[in-house]
Amino acid sequence: MVKRGPYARVGEGKVNVPKGLWIKCESCKEIVYKADIERNSDVCPRCQHHFRIGSRKWLDLLLDPDTFREADAGLRPLDPLGFRDSKTYPERLKAAKKATGLEDAIQCGIGTIGSYPVVIGIMEFFFMGGSMASVVGEKIARAAEVALTTRRPLILLSCTGGARMQEGVLSLVQMAKTSAALGRLRRAAVPYFSILADPTTGGVTASYAMLGDINIAEPKALIGFAGPRVIQDTIRQELPTGFQRAEFLLEHGFVDLIVDRRELREMLIKLLAFFADGQNTPTE
Repeated sequence: MVKRGPYARVGEGKVNVPKGLWIKCESCKEIVYKADIERNSDVCPRCQHHFRIGSRKWLDLLLDPDTFREADAGLRPLDPLGFRDSKTYPERLKAAKKATGLEDAIQCGIGTIGSYPVVIGIMEFFFMGGSMASVVGEKIARAAEVALTTRRPLILLSCTGGARMQEGVLSLVQMAKTSAALGRLRRAAVPYFSILADPTTGGVTASYAMLGDINIAEPKALIGFAGPRVIQDTIRQELPTGFQRAEFLLEHGFVDLIVDRRELREMLIKLLAFFADGQNTPTE
């Protein structure tokens, strides 16, 4: 008997190809070698579609190596409403933690970008759709307080479906809570840069995601509050081409820049240099 390797023939004219080597791009529909995408910062090398990536990849992409120090990693959500749909809320939280290794849908901490010290928060879309609830709001508010105290610029990257229904109004109140924290930051003239990845929707868009001193979107990112179908059914009108995409928002003044993921770190370094003052200079 011949032992079959991973590429051994199975039947006449057929080859058993290992799973996970190829990815179908949802934009150009081409089948692309996964390693080529990963080497390209998870951007399709053929059509430049930006695949969604997790918070750890974002941190590696943006921050100087080995400078991230996470804060409040142990904060865990509760189940104040005893919420249940097809599963209980604790069951969904357990599955999300298993999938991501995180306690909730954001990682916050301090680090440096181009040797400039920053406070940073990166949302994790693969934790319940990056939904915002009490822990996410609390961690953002705490990050803003650290930025205020240390006068480090705050950077928040959003990738989210909006407020988390399992916590009801406690999710919605985070909109006011985070906005108030950012208001204190603005009054103290501490810079805040908001990065909007695909998607950035719902209550996050209606609060901290759109409050940056500079709002930066990824190419073709979906950015909006209500979904386009809801809006179209409400106003009973056809929506413009490209509605709620980053390019449409740039044209209408809702975002300041559209930056390719592969160029985002360098853009942040330029912005940090521009906003630098005596308390925000590159570390030795």
